[in-house]
Order: sequence, then structure tokens, then C-alpha cells
Amino acid sequence: MDFDLSDEQRLVGDNVARLMRDKYGFESRKAYAAAALGFSEEMWRHYAELGLLGAPFAEEDGGYGGGAVEIMLTQEAFGRALALEPYFATVVLAGSALRHGATAAERAELIPEIASGELRLALAHAEPQSGWDPFDVKTTAKAGGDGFLLDGEKGLVLNGDSAHKLVVLARVSGAQRDADGLGLFLVDAGAPGVTRRGYPTQDGRRAAEISLAKAPAKALGEPGRAGPVIARVLEDAIAALCAEAAGAMAEAVEMTTEYMKTRKQFGVAIGSFQALQHRAADMVVALEQARSMMYLAVMSTQDPDAASRARAISAAKAQIGRSARFIGREATQLHGGIAMTYEYKLGHLFKRLTMIDMAYGDADHHLAKLGEGESLFD
Repeated sequence: MDFDLSDEQRLVGDNVARLMRDKYGFESRKAYAAAALGFSEEMWRHYAELGLLGAPFAEEDGGYGGGAVEIMLTQEAFGRALALEPYFATVVLAGSALRHGATAAERAELIPEIASGELRLALAHAEPQSGWDPFDVKTTAKAGGDGFLLDGEKGLVLNGDSAHKLVVLARVSGAQRDADGLGLFLVDAGAPGVTRRGYPTQDGRRAAEISLAKAPAKALGEPGRAGPVIARVLEDAIAALCAEAAGAMAEAVEMTTEYMKTRKQFGVAIGSFQALQHRAADMVVALEQARSMMYLAVMSTQDPDAASRARAISAAKAQIGRSARFIGREATQLHGGIAMTYEYKLGHLFKRLTMIDMAYGDADHHLAKLGEGESLFD
């Protein structure tokens, strides 16, 4: 198997890494977080200009012909910088729903606007009672008007307060936890019957609770057939989060080793103490384990065998969670009190890694799935 990047993929990786180094220092991030939308609209334009927003989409759909590797390279750089912009919400989550569930005409209508930066989307799939079960859906979609009318409550909609349109998972038939009978629907965020309550999350990002009361919507793809689609979307999402976590962990390891070279105790740098060198080496090992499993997850998103794909994704998510906990804990302890301050980047990296571990099932959840021989969404 060839693990080398193509010239185009190297260019994507180099460009996004350079952009984040130049424009996304930690002090700049604080200013972006304080903006009205909770992120930088200027940076969003830069992403569009570099082709990052259109890179994962097929050329015939209005994108630039990339895929999971381009998402991986972008997410890894974003993880290092703790980027706040809704790339994950728009390009990864909602974009994956379009790739796997929308018709060619629907993709051709929406993806060019995503690629240009004009359209921000948010995927509203989770509900207050659903936990990590993506098929636990009470929200209903009934034919009405020129399309469908949606009723229900959606929770933890990432960047849902700043999205122009919502991609909503709703039930057209079946019982509350059935995988069958689900559909994806496109809703204008400002449409009648849509109420959004935005709030900051623990890692400094934004999410929203969304109420739908006979909100007008149009179907994406075939209503009632979205169960397998949402499963593929969440697999793609986990792979992308694994890449982001790898970037954040790499940043934490580098910050810690640099700190150990400069922080002095008893007149010498603490990095000269053998016991601390061993701990730093263990952090590097945990990072490489996580990075290897991240590659597996990214490659597995293209695997046509659903069972094999699900096992690989669960294995990667489990290792990412374990490595993230270990690296976050060790980095915090080796830094001492400074790691706990709001003004220092390391604590924010640990917060983000913790949130990634909890998203779509934590390490223990995925280990249990693997041990029981169950697929990801059984």
C-alpha cells in the first residue's frame, strides 16, 4: 500500500500549515473567539481562497477532487492551532451528508457555495435523549407545503447558531430508535418555526439547541433511507476528529519538550532529569500510536466493507481517546501550575482533546464495541 502523499496533497498540507502558523497564534485565537460569531470570518475567507473548503468534494460536484486525505491534513493543522472556524461542521459533517446522501443535482447546487465560503451548514442530528445512538430520533418530517414540515428538538448542533442552513435528521416512519425510516432535510436557519439558542462549549467553540415547529424543509436524497447515510457521516466525522486530535497532541508534546528545556529547578533544566525524560518519551510513544491509528481511520473511510470499516474506526477512536488522556495529563503535570491558566495554550489543548474523546463515543465505549464484536452503531 502506498502511503505517500501526492504533490497536490503535499501542497494542501503545506499551505494550511503555513496559514495557521502565520495567522493563528494563540493571542489571535483569543480575539477570534471574542468575535460575534465565535470565529474569524477573515480566516474563513482565507480557507476558501486556499481551496480548503472545496478540497474534499468531487470536481463534478463543484469541488476540487480531493477526499479524506485532504480533510486529514487540514484537520491536523487545525488541531495544532485550535482553530475555531466551522470547517468540521460545514465541510466534514454536513459535507459528508451531501456526499453520501444528496442527489447529484443537490450536490451541484450546494457544494460550489460551500467551496466559495458563501454557505455555512450545520448538521442537526443529535437530540437531548439520544446520547451516542444516532438512530434515536423523535423529530418528525411530514409532507406539507412545497416539501416537508419538521417538528422536534435538536441538541448540541455544532456551529448551529452561525449556520446559514441546517441539515436535519428527522423521522418519516418507524419507531423512535429504528435505523430505518430516517431522512435528511435542508432547512433555512431563518425559516419560520426555527428557533436557535447558541452557547459556548467547554473547548471555546460554539453550539446550539434548535427547536423546530412545523419548519419548512426540503428533502436531501430519498426520505426514509438516511440511516446508512448518517452512519457513514459519523464514521467520516470520527476519522476527521482523530486527525484533529493528532495535531493537538503533537502540539502538546512539542510545547512540553520545549518547556522542559527552559524550565529550571535546582539550577538546571528539568529536561535533564532522567525520570522526566522517560515521561516525555512515553508521551512521544502515545502520540505515534495515535497517529498510526489516525491513518488507519482515514484510510478505512474508503473501505466498502461496512463491518471492517466500523471496526477500524472504533479501534482508532479508542486509541485516540487513550492517547489524548495520557498526553494531556502528562503535559499538564510536567508543566506544573502554568498549564492550568487560561492565558496558556496547553490547558485549551487538553480541553479540546477531552471533548474529542467524548464526541461520538469515548474510548471506553468503542473498546466495549470492539470487545462485544458489535458494529459501530449497533
